[in-house]
Amino acid sequence: MATLASLKLVTAKKPTQQPPVVHRRNKLSAKVVEQILLARAQNDGTTFAPTRTKTVTNTEGHRVQITQPKRVKAWWFVAENGKCCIAIRYGSKVLELAKGKTAIEVASGTALIDALEAVNAAVIAGELDAQIEAASGQLRSAFVK
Repeated sequence: MATLASLKLVTAKKPTQQPPVVHRRNKLSAKVVEQILLARAQNDGTTFAPTRTKTVTNTEGHRVQITQPKRVKAWWFVAENGKCCIAIRYGSKVLELAKGKTAIEVASGTALIDALEAVNAAVIAGELDAQIEAASGQLRSAFVK
């Protein structure tokens, strides 16, 4: 009992659902982490091949789960000046990071990884919540009849 007495005990209830802003933040953070892993693999000269589990109906009519490769497109491209530019995406929308600015310019692959890690820290800290909310609203409006 001495060990348990040394801990701080509280009454806590696990929330049944997250607020939408936290859910969107976590969703974007997961995608940024994928981009970081893709950039690291490209720098090391290896391949990044994440997989996903999909449920399909086989020829006998049974539903089975299969694992298939997941397609991850790079968010960066080489600009006209030869430098690498990163466009942060939420779904199919490119986030406007500052007024009229939609990309981050970096010089090398190492700087690319550092920039993506900085973006992930900003997303987790909530610095891009307004941009995420605007992109989410645009995406949702496309589904309304």
